[in-house]
Amino acid sequence: MGNRRQQNLFVIASPDEIAKIHRAETSKQAGAIAGAKAAAVAAVASAIPTVAAVRMFPWAKANLNYTAQALIISSASIAAFFITADKTILQGARRNTEAQLKKVQQDSK
Repeated sequence: MGNRRQQNLFVIASPDEIAKIHRAETSKQAGAIAGAKAAAVAAVASAIPTVAAVRMFPWAKANLNYTAQALIISSASIAAFFITADKTILQGARRNTEAQLKKVQQDSK
């Protein structure tokens, strides 16, 4: 058995593989951008009621220090980022699969 690095030395991707890799990279970038936008919206949407609750309600004022407030806001932002990025990447993968299926169907005709 040779070294794995030596075995893959002369592997060249086909044009279809290069296009597939490019579509995957585009899908990942779109997911990251959409996730960042959703995280920003979620940060604002969770910060306003959190800060307002701390100022208005005695229980929240007594029990939610700055760390707890930051944790509430950041957890909402993180969840929004990952959910949106995952949905966007899966949507791109679905779109790529449908395009690949159409291409195969056209080639078979």
